[in-house]
Amino acid sequence: MALRKELVHVYRWLRRYGYNDSHSGNVSARRGHRFWVTPTGACADTLKKRDLIACSVEGALPDGASLDAPLHQAVYAASPAIAAVLHSHCPHAVALTLGGDDYLPPDFEGQYYLPRVPVISVDYAEYVEKAPALVARALVDSRVVIVRGHGVYARGATINEAYKWTCSLELSAQTAWLARTAGIPFSVPQ
Repeated sequence: MALRKELVHVYRWLRRYGYNDSHSGNVSARRGHRFWVTPTGACADTLKKRDLIACSVEGALPDGASLDAPLHQAVYAASPAIAAVLHSHCPHAVALTLGGDDYLPPDFEGQYYLPRVPVISVDYAEYVEKAPALVARALVDSRVVIVRGHGVYARGATINEAYKWTCSLELSAQTAWLARTAGIPFSVPQ
């Protein structure tokens, strides 16, 4: 019960802090061979832990699970060490990577935690088919990955850890955005 309650809290925080709108993004947490994921069309403002959909790491996914449930399933199948996956639409991180280049944080914390964030380009028409394998592969080696023009996927050994990587990325992107807006030249430290 505590796992599902924490998942609902984090999904609400992603909305509260502007990382998702009321009905976007999705979250999941794994325990053993099962994981719980937000349902399709979930509203962060009204989601309850009983609304989460139980899924198997292997096999068919139940009706009502998030459109991204196959992606979450693929991430868990790729690495047994991953226990949580958060999908958000962090506006600054998404905006700064619309060109398709990997994100290189210019700030100390960003560099420390996320020295290079891979950006994956997937044609929107092929997203459902291709994104699960591409994101799962990237999250084996990276804490966070961005799907160009779409959003951020963060993984962790805990829900809190995945939330930390999401927040670290967006704060770094906000810092880079502010520096660019202010006309302050910067380069990424080597």
